[in-house]
Amino acid sequence: MAVITVAALLFAIPVGPASADPNPSLKELSEQVEKLHIEIETLTEQYNGQREKYKTAQKAADAAQKTLANSEADLAAKRAKAALLAQNAYITGGLSRMLAFTSSEDPEKFLDRAATTYVIEQQQGELVNQVATAMDAAARARAGAKTRMEELQKVVSELDSKRDKITKLVSKTESNLFRRAMGEAGRSGARVRINLPIPGNGKAAQATRWALTQQLKPYVWGAEGPGSYDCSGLVMAAYQRVGISLPHYTGSQWTAGRHVSKSELRPGDLVFFYSDLHHVGIYLGGGMMVHAPQTGDVVHVASIERRPFAGAVRIAD
Repeated sequence: MAVITVAALLFAIPVGPASADPNPSLKELSEQVEKLHIEIETLTEQYNGQREKYKTAQKAADAAQKTLANSEADLAAKRAKAALLAQNAYITGGLSRMLAFTSSEDPEKFLDRAATTYVIEQQQGELVNQVATAMDAAARARAGAKTRMEELQKVVSELDSKRDKITKLVSKTESNLFRRAMGEAGRSGARVRINLPIPGNGKAAQATRWALTQQLKPYVWGAEGPGSYDCSGLVMAAYQRVGISLPHYTGSQWTAGRHVSKSELRPGDLVFFYSDLHHVGIYLGGGMMVHAPQTGDVVHVASIERRPFAGAVRIAD
């Protein structure tokens, strides 16, 4: 009886890993695609954040190298000056010859020379201290440059890692299976250019009008134009056109201006979505925005109600 029970259990318990449904439903495929797009967009903005971090680290590394070069040049100059003073002190005799005062035939002249020598030796002592300080500064600058370069290399490694992950996810969403899912779900239908009047002559209005001219250009993760964009890349490029520099990263764009409520929105405001702020668009008015949405899509006009609204930022009037 025990043998029969064990056998029954063996047949009841699946052996090995459960295999995925070979024929997932359209709804399941669409949900998988949506999750992949969110993951790509989240990773892309993390990647953009790392790129901004890379720029900062590169500037810090360059500044550290410049400080090092200046410190070493300053050290060399002070050493040369100290050597000249040392040579001069040697020629004038130094204070060690003060003992000769008692045998000098002209004590007054000797005192004048001794006073001059004393001043030179004082200057030499000060320069020795300056050389020591310069050596210390050079050593600190060298250590700082090394640290900055190590930080830079770490950021580069993290960039490469995120780039690889995004590339793999993009390849997956562009597979025939997922293209079929998106096509059948009607999500990848043909986009059309929509021309909307944007009132005003301020920088926000100008940036918004320009962003509308970029409609139908493809979404490409990490891109900032002119042929393709990701969400924060489009925002950065639009405001760059009107002389306002924004970082290519939603996290930094979120802190680049004044936060406004949904009821206060006006054209040019940046509208952010999802709790981690991984998507951003440019508000047009009437509950619409222009944005670069996701892999396989293009820059287009869409409702802000289709994504979970997180907040808005006013960059300019």
